[in-house]
Amino acid sequence: MHSLALLALVALQAPIYGKQDTSIFRALELPTATNLRTGAGTPGPAYWQQRVDYTIAAGLDTGRHVIAGAETIRYTNNSPDTLPFLWLQLDQNLFREDSRGAYLNPDDTRWGAQGFKGGFSIDSVRAVRRGPARAGRPTTRRVGLATVVNQTMMRVDLDEPLPPRGSVSIELRFSFMVPEHGADRMGREQFPEGWLYEIAQWYPRLAVYDDVRGWNTDQYLGQGEFYLEYGDFDVSLTVPRGFIVAATGTLANPLEVLTAEQRRRLALAIQSDTTIAIVSKAEVGRPDSRPAGASPTLTWRFTAKNVRDVAWGAAPNFIWDASGWNGILMQSFYPPVADTVWRHSTRMVRHSIKHYSEWWFPYPYPTAINVNGPVGGMEYPMLVFCANRTSLDGLFGVTTHEIGHSWYPMIVGNNERLYAWMDEGFNSFINIYSAREFYPDRPWLRSRGQASSWAQFARTGQDEPPMLPADRITPAQLGNVAYGKPATGLYLLRHVVLDTARFDRAFREYTRRWAYRHPEPADFFRTMEDVAGEDLAWFWRGWFYRTDVVDLAVDTVRIVAGRTTRYTWVMLSSPGGLPMPVNLKVTHADGTSESLRLPVEIWYYGNRYRYIQTFASDVTRVEIDPEGDLPDINRANNTWPRGTSGGTKTPQ
Repeated sequence: MHSLALLALVALQAPIYGKQDTSIFRALELPTATNLRTGAGTPGPAYWQQRVDYTIAAGLDTGRHVIAGAETIRYTNNSPDTLPFLWLQLDQNLFREDSRGAYLNPDDTRWGAQGFKGGFSIDSVRAVRRGPARAGRPTTRRVGLATVVNQTMMRVDLDEPLPPRGSVSIELRFSFMVPEHGADRMGREQFPEGWLYEIAQWYPRLAVYDDVRGWNTDQYLGQGEFYLEYGDFDVSLTVPRGFIVAATGTLANPLEVLTAEQRRRLALAIQSDTTIAIVSKAEVGRPDSRPAGASPTLTWRFTAKNVRDVAWGAAPNFIWDASGWNGILMQSFYPPVADTVWRHSTRMVRHSIKHYSEWWFPYPYPTAINVNGPVGGMEYPMLVFCANRTSLDGLFGVTTHEIGHSWYPMIVGNNERLYAWMDEGFNSFINIYSAREFYPDRPWLRSRGQASSWAQFARTGQDEPPMLPADRITPAQLGNVAYGKPATGLYLLRHVVLDTARFDRAFREYTRRWAYRHPEPADFFRTMEDVAGEDLAWFWRGWFYRTDVVDLAVDTVRIVAGRTTRYTWVMLSSPGGLPMPVNLKVTHADGTSESLRLPVEIWYYGNRYRYIQTFASDVTRVEIDPEGDLPDINRANNTWPRGTSGGTKTPQ
């Protein structure tokens, strides 16, 4: 047999006759690449994605705390499949007494309803069909559609199957009572001037139909967030005349809802790099802060393009200020009680938008809005809710985090419910550098999201794989597993495993490739490897799929005499499950020292490695990771001889 053929036969038979490869360095078991999602991590030439456009008109009844509205949904089927039905998300049904989320999240928890019983009331669901022309003009007919509600999901059975490249318009009428505590993602707060509302998950929303799972019908249980399609929105909100409204999008009717002075101030603000009051504290609640008119209500209309959702806030006592950067209007809305701290909010928004735009991907929307109210911290397109009123540092932390979500998942639209680490973790990572730039004189920010804090947690044994769906992560560990661990992992990639230049180019390319699309974990892993030119299967497996820990050690140092040369053997080990490249500091008897870097491949054959080198002077001390970059759970074994001080520096 030809030698090449023999080798091929041996390779084919290796899994049968040889031992199975269980090394952490083995290839990662990713989905097979196709022309939908390529092996390089790009959307393939056949990649498709559905589109959903909304026209919504709703009114807020502040006496009953009820929102009632009508929406027209235009659904475009870009898939190759014929769809006999659509699935819609009814997130308000989380607050029904019998919801699954009520059982998973007890009443008094962050994600619980805290005594509130609510849910959607869906009055009608109809398809809008084109009818026969009359007098040369097209007509329409409306066909009632059968529906099946399954907790927070509703199936709408179409009267006619929706073919590929076809579209259908659906009309719905809905209403619900606004909870006071809406699972920490929406709610209302009472002030002497009236109620302040933060409104989200407030209209029936199309579920995602994608090339990976078809319909994504995972229930909204409280801890897991959202997965939505992109489209254009036209939203009209009718509120009491004395209210100010902030919402996703561009205000389309300023002449009707703003005074001439407010319009003038907004025109100045977008050109200004300092904060300008649109409605000052002294003007809050004054009749002249609202346009003159006899009607008790005003309708605010907002339009937004290429976004995945709309949220809004409304109150009779909003202070409103704004500034601009690069043609983007930065805005803050907050009650007078928050003024001492929140007068700095717009500056924080401006910093965050500018920083993330310059570092990762240009902010594509016309405005960025921060709203203060009862919601601790939650993100939506162009608008975030932040609650902190007591601390400038606290307000900056929550603001730059929620604004960071404008990139992940608002621009890069991952499935938050299944892979929270792809938005919370990525966002927590980019927050590290935003905070450092905002507070250049704070040395403690140099350790945020880095090695020591994660090692301390990993030693507890409570770690869980970030790949778990959000609702299955132990609630008490959500911050560690979905936020801290992925952020620390990306920091390690940027500063230890790769380098800043290769990492930054790859991470920016991932953001560019998957902007306004739906990436899977494999798309991220493949893009990073494709652009950085590195096989990182060992890292993805140990850090995201498992709970392996880092523990590198210097076991001993020996002098071995050769025929003409004295060799130094540095005996290293990796008792932890996750190997890492090794940075060594070697100190000599003559007082000199040198730094060496050993690649991660030294662990290919096991968790022990003998480093052999010749030195001009005897070695008196060896230390692994002298800069403290690694989340090493046992730094006591990082030096030889044992017991010598490591002198670890704070990572940069």
